[in-house]
Amino acid sequence: MTTANRTPAIDLATWGISILIIGTGLGVLVAGPTELMPVHWNIHGDADGWAGRELIGLMIAGFGLFNLLLAGGLGLYAARAGDPARRRALRFGQLVILLTMTGITLFAGGSSLSGATTIRTAIPMAGASLILVLVGAFLGRVGPNPVVGVRTPWTYKSRLAWDRSNRLAGRLLFLIGLVGLTTAPWAVQPFALIALIVASLIAAVWSVVESWRVWRTDPDRQPF
Repeated sequence: MTTANRTPAIDLATWGISILIIGTGLGVLVAGPTELMPVHWNIHGDADGWAGRELIGLMIAGFGLFNLLLAGGLGLYAARAGDPARRRALRFGQLVILLTMTGITLFAGGSSLSGATTIRTAIPMAGASLILVLVGAFLGRVGPNPVVGVRTPWTYKSRLAWDRSNRLAGRLLFLIGLVGLTTAPWAVQPFALIALIVASLIAAVWSVVESWRVWRTDPDRQPF
């Protein structure tokens, strides 16, 4: 098999991780713990919703299927891109989806299966922060696509707006995640985790506004 025809490692990882997650979910569905497990935590970080292995298993398997559809679909889209730079940019989008969905699965599924009655600990804070760091490290290199990134009407009408708003979002998420990681061991919970979520939402709004601002001043923008 030539190098040109070899399946990219990111595609192998997408299929492998997705199948592993789906298989884990089906395993929980069939032979998971028989007692009720936490499935929802309130704003104070305490479990207030419980479910059996059927719902938990379907939830985990659903994460795997969703990952396969999104990351795998974007991988197919990237494989058909004629321009190598465009293909590489789409592959970064596939990587961001893979990291995000894997992190969410480990966070949500692990919390349920471990029977965690509270998430007011350093581990959830560190886990969420690590996801932000990894996503932020690659988000600025993602090319225009319909699945991941700062996707606004303005970024689709201006490549400059897409690049700058996604770079901004990536840097902000990376910084927020880095601060979360370094403060997780002694941060007061659940306030620190709530602050992490609020900061991420502010970063998202800031990036959307940036996409509009750059589009408005871009001489090469496309009109609506």
